[in-house]
Amino acid sequence: MTTGTTGTTGAPLRVGLIGYGLAGSVFHAPLIASTEGLTLDTVVTANPERQEQARAEFPDVRIAATADELFDRAGELDLIVIASPNRTHVPLATAALKAGLPVVVDKPVSGTAAEARELAALAEERGLLLSVFQNRRWDNDFLTLRQLIADGRLGDALRFESRFERWRPQLKGGWRESGDPAEIGGLLYDLGSHVVDQALVLFGPVTHVYAEADVRRAGAETDDDTFIALTHASGVRSHLYVSATTAQLGPRFRVLGSEAGYVKYGLDPQEAALREGLRPGPHWGAEPETLWGRLGAGESPLTGGGDAVPTLPGDYLAYYEGVAKALTGAGPNPVTALEAAAALDVLEAARVSARDGVTVTL
Repeated sequence: MTTGTTGTTGAPLRVGLIGYGLAGSVFHAPLIASTEGLTLDTVVTANPERQEQARAEFPDVRIAATADELFDRAGELDLIVIASPNRTHVPLATAALKAGLPVVVDKPVSGTAAEARELAALAEERGLLLSVFQNRRWDNDFLTLRQLIADGRLGDALRFESRFERWRPQLKGGWRESGDPAEIGGLLYDLGSHVVDQALVLFGPVTHVYAEADVRRAGAETDDDTFIALTHASGVRSHLYVSATTAQLGPRFRVLGSEAGYVKYGLDPQEAALREGLRPGPHWGAEPETLWGRLGAGESPLTGGGDAVPTLPGDYLAYYEGVAKALTGAGPNPVTALEAAAALDVLEAARVSARDGVTVTL
């Protein structure tokens, strides 16, 4: 399968970014602009304030008010990145692929696994790259955990606990908290997309899914406190928590193996750095020793038990470096739409489980 053209030989790949809200302005635009071989050519947003923000942050960028303006000059671009609201992902990705353009889509790529597989089939038919932005595969704690497992330092993994918890007792509003199913809002599909993807990467396919999804905050329209239990074909059990109503935050990871366990508190620092306007460079993604996780057996990490494990630096830039390599035929797609579809199989099952109070077999 081809992955798309590179325009003028040796020239940077020209990227059109659709959407300049949180995802577009904080994550995608800075990472694209920081990736060797990519250049941020155009930002699509109809919001005048966001247009000015994009011009201020990237003086050479072109601005378009609609995605159609972008597709009308598809021949001038090498990649489309879709960072607009969830409900627009499928139609925009479809239009981009039909215009002959490779695509990166923010997670979740779609509302259903079937839609994700249809997009994957269209990309395959057109010979184009379709990749999904699962940036938290490159979180510092996740990279560290993968290394510990690969090195056999836990023994056989038995149980994986992953928490993406926040304390946000007041609603923020917007489509992410909308109860309209078309918006694909709620934490199950937002933060759940991350924790489920990580569990699948670490421990493989899932056979059974059980979930509890609650609406806790006054005036909330969709789930804001959700638990997902997965049984992997490998025998590992994953317990995943996503919440906006957690007054006391638990460990980000607690992983128990036959020989040792690993406990890690705190979030990867890259999002906070990007929000502050910082860009990848020396010491990017590193965290202080005080935040390192601990590895041990029979002791509590809260009382200093176990050994401190240096946290590997987080590296969101690696995702777009992977995209650039895939587009030039120098490497694989870093996150395929079929991988995203497998995560959506789990999320759909979790939604059914929480609604009906049953365990769903995949």
